Amino acid sequence: MRILAVIHVVGLGPGSLDKLSVGAHRLLFSGMPVVLRTAVHPVVDELRREGLHFTAFDELYEQGERFEEIYGEMADRLLSMARTQGDVVYAVPGHPLMGERSVQILRERAAAAEVEVRIGPGQSFLDDVCAAVGLDPVDGLLLLDATALSDEQLQPGLTAVIAQVYQPSIASDVKLTLMEVYPDEHLVWVVRAAGVPGEEQVRQVPLYELDRVPGIDHLTSVVVPPLPPGLPRRRHLWFAVDVVRRLRAPDGCPWDKEQTHASLRRYAIEEAYEVAHAIDTGDPDDLAEELGDLLLQVLLHAQIASEQGDFNVRDVFAGLAEKLIRRHPHVFGDAEAGNPAEAQARWNDIKRREREARRGVAESTNRMAPSLLDDVRWGKPAWLVAADIQKRAAQVGFDWRDVRDVQAKVEEEVRELGRALAEELQTDMVPGGTWQPEAGTSSAVAEELGDLLFAIVNLARWLQLDVEEVLSKANRKFEQRFRWVERRVAETGRSWTDFSLEELDTYWDEAKIRAKSMDQQEFAGRERNT
Repeated sequence: MRILAVIHVVGLGPGSLDKLSVGAHRLLFSGMPVVLRTAVHPVVDELRREGLHFTAFDELYEQGERFEEIYGEMADRLLSMARTQGDVVYAVPGHPLMGERSVQILRERAAAAEVEVRIGPGQSFLDDVCAAVGLDPVDGLLLLDATALSDEQLQPGLTAVIAQVYQPSIASDVKLTLMEVYPDEHLVWVVRAAGVPGEEQVRQVPLYELDRVPGIDHLTSVVVPPLPPGLPRRRHLWFAVDVVRRLRAPDGCPWDKEQTHASLRRYAIEEAYEVAHAIDTGDPDDLAEELGDLLLQVLLHAQIASEQGDFNVRDVFAGLAEKLIRRHPHVFGDAEAGNPAEAQARWNDIKRREREARRGVAESTNRMAPSLLDDVRWGKPAWLVAADIQKRAAQVGFDWRDVRDVQAKVEEEVRELGRALAEELQTDMVPGGTWQPEAGTSSAVAEELGDLLFAIVNLARWLQLDVEEVLSKANRKFEQRFRWVERRVAETGRSWTDFSLEELDTYWDEAKIRAKSMDQQEFAGRERNT
């Protein structure tokens, strides 16, 4: 590749002439044009006194709105200057590759401009910051940029050094981001002009006072010590993962250790419904709690799978991220989706093609003929799966001719369940004639009950009724009537055990009559309004 010019990038060190490397000093006074990212640096005044001539990019900070745009403009100007004037020296604070986004952008764009970028010497601010607070980086260190800080980057078990805290407004942003993970009272170090004789300042303050520290400027860094083990780290996602791992450990919780994928199945469904209920009630605190309970199920299953060598929680995260990216080409690729309907259609199309690809693999492996039921989604309530299966069978005429046939099927299943129960009664009777079914009633009864429920779903489909809605209405009706029974029992001052079933049925009948009367009054009111 043809090279028109070279840009020599050197570091000005942490802030004193004593720490400016000999190599950097030689390049600065080599006679080549010198450009500084910023002249606001302690060593610059000393270089001026030595006779250094330079230009600086400080005015760009006043003109630009985003740091990425500002650093991009710096890179473009440097490349243009090198192409027209020849070799250039570009000097930045600290080390050329330590927190210097302008240098990274310059390197990315240099080849297209036929310019070579050579990284020269420079001492990082990090050595002096660590010395200022007595920090050994070998113990674990996270170096972050204040201008692009996010709470996802934070790891509360490690010391974090946050550089480029240029001004109080950036310090305020840093504080708010840290507060997403750390307690408000967590002590942090604010280090200004580390390693500069006569100017170095080190203060330890509570996190909530971070943006109130006087003198914050371009030489300021923040050091965040790690949180102690235990509950203070609970806001970090991996803390919850570790808690679940601890619960499943040999000396963990006896209940958690016994669980399997199968035993936890019912809880995953229950927690999903609890989330839905919290959404319906509109209580954000309740929703946050229920989402946590649902996440617990995810973490438990991932931990069990990890112990069995099947997959781990990182595989779950990775699989989800890959699927989201793959099914959103209008966000992560070149496709377009101008409205929610188009986005949904694109998602469904990609999902269909993925299913077809999996089906092709399965057919080539098992040599099984395709089925109308291949696309049935089993990850939803069983009654919805039943309705879906029935609809697909009906597409090819495998269905009842009349709703009365469906009713007859329901009645047949009721009779078959009755016969299975009668056989169960003969085996599980105890002296006195009371039936005491054991945990896990016989498979025959369970099968007949399943057939009956399947037939009921079929009847609801024929009647064009939503089983969930019908059952929810029945639940609410029972709740209202039972609350009335509770109220009547409480009015007597007697205990529930003092009542016979016949007496309680009397209260139940009262509730039915009361509900019917209220329904008639409501209907009459609607009639008057119309």
